[in-house]
Amino acid sequence: MHKCSRAVDTFLQIIYSDKRTDMSESNDYLLVKADVLPEVFVKVMEAKRLLNSGKAVSVNEAVKMVSLSRSAYYKYKDAVMPFYETSQGKIVTLIVAVENFPGILAGIIQCIAFAKGNILTINQNIPINGLADVSVSMETDRMTCSIDTLINEVEKIPGVRSCRIMARE
Repeated sequence: MHKCSRAVDTFLQIIYSDKRTDMSESNDYLLVKADVLPEVFVKVMEAKRLLNSGKAVSVNEAVKMVSLSRSAYYKYKDAVMPFYETSQGKIVTLIVAVENFPGILAGIIQCIAFAKGNILTINQNIPINGLADVSVSMETDRMTCSIDTLINEVEKIPGVRSCRIMARE
């Protein structure tokens, strides 16, 4: 079983049907920890990551690298996705814990703008003990990177203690 580096990556969204007979008709979703899923789902995700990163140039190459059959890949590729991919085209609210010094909010805004996130609202609380929470709600439909990548970039800003998803629509 593959271990992912970030908590967001440890969740996969899989299609679920009340009838459990025809998954193509279902619009219901479950959030399931990756380490409790059958290995085939994790291998499908790993193959998709290899293709997206360019480490594999074809589906055939990717499935061979993760020891998965092509038929299993094609059966589940559209039904299994990283949690962050489901936020594309939606509104996401990030909560960022920051140290209290000038310019840190500007750095966060610049990072979001660089990723083509469309900021809708910003709220910064009064600092307590040198730390303040900043909430940023934004549209993600035109973003050039995943939410997970954006969070990683925001966390690299000096003075940012943490960044996480607070809500999504």
